Amino acid sequence: MSYCTNLDSHPPSSPCCSSKLPSMAPLFFLLLFGQILLCTAVDTINSTTPLTGTQKIVSPGNKFILGFYSPTQSNTASSGSGNYYIAIWYSNIPIQTTVWTATTNVPVSDPTTASFEIATDGNLVLLDQAKNQQLWSTNVSVAPNSTMAIIRDSGSLDLIDASNSSIIYWRSLDHPTNTWLPGGKLMLNKTTGVTQRLFPWKNNADPSPGLFSLQLDPNGTAQYFIQWNKSINYWTSGTWNGVIFSLVPEMTAGYNYDFQFVSNATENYFTYTMKDNSILSRLIMDVNGQIKQWTWVTSTQQWILFWSQPKTQCEVYAVCGVYGSCNANTLPFCNCIKGYSQKVQSDWDLQDFSGGCKRNVPLQCQTNSSSRQAKPDKFYTMAGVRLPDNAQSAAGTSSRECEVACLSNCLCNAYTYNSSGCFVWPADLVNLQEEYRGNGVGTLFLRLAASELPDPKKSKTAIIGGVIGGVAAVLIILAIVLFFLFQKRRRDRTLRVSKTAGGALIAFRYSDLQHVTNNFAEKLGGGAFGSVFKGKLPDSTAIAVKRLDGFHQGEKQFRAEVSTIGTTQHVNLVRLLGFCSEGSRKLLVYEFMPKGSLEVQLFPGETTTLSWAIRYQIALGTARGLNYLHEKCRDCIIHCDVKPDNILLDESFVPKVSDFGLAKLLGRDFSRVLTTMRGTRGYLAPEWISGVPITAKADVFSYGMMLLEIISGRRNADHGDDAFFPTLAASILHEGDVQTLLDPRLKGDADHDELTRACKVACWCIQDDESTRPTTGQIAQILEGLLDVNMPPVPRSLAVLGESPNAINFFSDLSSSQTTQTQNSTTSSQTHSATSGSSQP
Repeated sequence: MSYCTNLDSHPPSSPCCSSKLPSMAPLFFLLLFGQILLCTAVDTINSTTPLTGTQKIVSPGNKFILGFYSPTQSNTASSGSGNYYIAIWYSNIPIQTTVWTATTNVPVSDPTTASFEIATDGNLVLLDQAKNQQLWSTNVSVAPNSTMAIIRDSGSLDLIDASNSSIIYWRSLDHPTNTWLPGGKLMLNKTTGVTQRLFPWKNNADPSPGLFSLQLDPNGTAQYFIQWNKSINYWTSGTWNGVIFSLVPEMTAGYNYDFQFVSNATENYFTYTMKDNSILSRLIMDVNGQIKQWTWVTSTQQWILFWSQPKTQCEVYAVCGVYGSCNANTLPFCNCIKGYSQKVQSDWDLQDFSGGCKRNVPLQCQTNSSSRQAKPDKFYTMAGVRLPDNAQSAAGTSSRECEVACLSNCLCNAYTYNSSGCFVWPADLVNLQEEYRGNGVGTLFLRLAASELPDPKKSKTAIIGGVIGGVAAVLIILAIVLFFLFQKRRRDRTLRVSKTAGGALIAFRYSDLQHVTNNFAEKLGGGAFGSVFKGKLPDSTAIAVKRLDGFHQGEKQFRAEVSTIGTTQHVNLVRLLGFCSEGSRKLLVYEFMPKGSLEVQLFPGETTTLSWAIRYQIALGTARGLNYLHEKCRDCIIHCDVKPDNILLDESFVPKVSDFGLAKLLGRDFSRVLTTMRGTRGYLAPEWISGVPITAKADVFSYGMMLLEIISGRRNADHGDDAFFPTLAASILHEGDVQTLLDPRLKGDADHDELTRACKVACWCIQDDESTRPTTGQIAQILEGLLDVNMPPVPRSLAVLGESPNAINFFSDLSSSQTTQTQNSTTSSQTHSATSGSSQP
């Protein structure tokens, strides 16, 4: 079988033989036969068909390609080194994404002089003919029979016996580089004590192993570690409890994954598979030390981040190298500290910060200068930083004595003095973080050459004295002019803002909102789409001003959509009073909710505990508000982010749904923003992950997860020794002891019928199949007692192992007194759901 040459321009899935055949009959069959050979792609390498140059092999289902690959061809940040590596990548997506490389520290400079072939000993090897050098080998013992290599639709390159394909000597899936594919396993060989590691690329253009790695605990415990330089653990998965790793609760949200941990006499390993093989998913060890799970979304033609650990980049140990400082609030997050610069700039350009920084000017003692003109070193104050590792205690009972102790040691790079005493750093500074508020925060005094810091003793009084006289007169005149302008502007602003008393939607000026919020001084909260500030209108009416981030809509479009949202009014929806749209500045003005969010009032740690009656009132009111958005508006409005933070409470604890207009304002970009947003993943319906179109049933799922939190008074995402709460709730509901699900702070003080009804509703809402979830109108009827509800099955995604019954009936027979009325209500609700509402609010 012949290779399909030039596969880049004619992939196996494309009709590379679609050109018109010549009209000359004698050549017809000859040309047809030649084109068939040209367009036939193979999936194997044997002893007579090595892989070289631009040749490639393709898996039988056209899912993966193996060939020579250059990172410079797919990475615009590369400088174009022209290095090539044997690699496997996806063949059916437009973004070239590798999943495995034959990792070698010596790349191939010219693939036409290299060969990927079966050696005489049966191993698969990479040879550089120009250098007469073997660069890589499978390096396994094989039987004397001949072997061949085959690429599978799983993304694995297998070395098998040529005469018996069931004999597999080696699989790339079991020897991953930076990517862990479904079906692969990271294992600990208990016999040899060897653990497999997942290494990141050194940088975005070099697939050789970096400093970070993921591995199973070599001591035999059922947990994974991420290490720096194979020595320091900075993250653990927690132990396997039979269902998930205890510190990775996100595994319970893996709707499309099946997980398995195996421990036997010879090995420990963890593996996962996809429930739907059409979904592409991969777990990678990132260049900057995080593990990340990516899922391909066909509708957007992009890789979407499902989860990552550690959660913040600065939790990665020594991610910025020596004398580098991490700041989670800036981009790039790595920068050199004062007096230092990048050691290898080209590596930093490729997002490889591990090389760290170098000192710009040597210290006085390092110059070996005895001149009296040599100025002594100084110290630069770095407050509020995470102190570096490897500090050493030193003699000193005051900050001054500690400074002297550091200056007396030429190797000392910094010192700190606190209640625990004096500490110095004679070694390189590693693992610094600025704007840090965790454990180990302090003030670091960084030692620098005198020329790196200004001399405060140098005075320029002569220059300043000559300037003061001329500037003073100008400032006085300017102050008078500004005073009158300010008074005039204040009168105009008061007149404009007071117009809100009429009740109409007001288009505020940005300067007006700056004034009524005291320049955004009192922050009430914030999220993925912006921050909220408290303000007060001239008539003393309290307001909440939401400043939106990342909006790029035009003025006309934004005003039109806000006007539509402004007409959406309901007792359980936060009222929109006005808006501001000046260029990139987009703000929304809402009525102020004195009790804050349900998040603030509900969870442990608060001074008061919400009674069951109030909680039930909040659950019912929220359902009514969502039902209005879904079924009572001209166009169905899907909230897309239902969670306790977005349920606000007025003085009487009446719930009001907020941020319901953001889904409409964000449009197509909303799903992308939501799936990468921190803190709300625990409320996402399965269809967000699978990439199918979102309906109002996605809000129902989020409502169900929130209702479980209202019942229990605890966050679903909390982990520890207890099981994942939604799983526990679904199981206990079947056992009938719903009282154990109630928030212990209520001490059992709850109406048993209401509690049972709420638990059933919550478990129906979080079913995997959206067609089995109730509508928000049906939820409100159930909570009002107008509709009975059957016992729900345990959702399949929460059960994790085993299949749930395919029960899809929500409702039992209605009580005899309300049968006709409730059936009509159900029909009406279902009709509204199907037509997305029928009337303009």
